[in-house]
Amino acid sequence: MTATKTNERPGTRAVHRYCGMSASKARQVLDLIRGEDVQRAAEILTGTEREAAETIGKVLASAVANAAHNDQQSPEELYVSACYADEGTTMKRWRPRARGRATRIRKRTCHITIIVSRLPADKLELRRRRMEAVSANRSRRVDASRRRADLSGRLSRRRAAQAAAAEQTAAEEAAAEEAEEDFTDQALAEAEVADAEPEVTEADTVDGGIDEDAVEGAAANEESAEADVDEKVEDE
Repeated sequence: MTATKTNERPGTRAVHRYCGMSASKARQVLDLIRGEDVQRAAEILTGTEREAAETIGKVLASAVANAAHNDQQSPEELYVSACYADEGTTMKRWRPRARGRATRIRKRTCHITIIVSRLPADKLELRRRRMEAVSANRSRRVDASRRRADLSGRLSRRRAAQAAAAEQTAAEEAAAEEAEEDFTDQALAEAEVADAEPEVTEADTVDGGIDEDAVEGAAANEESAEADVDEKVEDE
């Protein structure tokens, strides 16, 4: 059975003719992206350090643009169905060598072709499920991160409230101690004043004042006592 010819392969293609490198160098990079979807192929070419990767990346971008503009296909559903490099013309140059001889220099070229096609339905479904799983996993991680952040915020607020309550309690205790000390000082001062003043009993006061009758009786008794003393002195 004869294989499909190169120019009869289905898909949208882009060709870079007479590229200034050998076909073997281009094939080493093309083997890395064959069968990959266009996003993954672009990532591989970006991470490849070979000189051919930059040129092949441009050809791949051209093929994707042709598929989107000419065939109205979604770039997210495309993959590299075929890619190959054919040998182009070889330019011959000469380099002088010893004894008047010359050495041939071959400047090889190649034709790079990349064909992109739409992914099969089963692969698209598998890719869709994989993307949904990735999205769900990401949503779970985001929700877990938010819950941890909320819990941390609540703990921080609770600790701040506890610290504020402790500070308020300490301030109230300090104020109570200061008030108690002031009351003690005031009580001591009042005690000292009470010790310095004569004690007045209730018998000496009536309705909160001094009993004037008692004072007059005491004065009369003193006067009678003094008169008795004077009489005794005169009798003697």
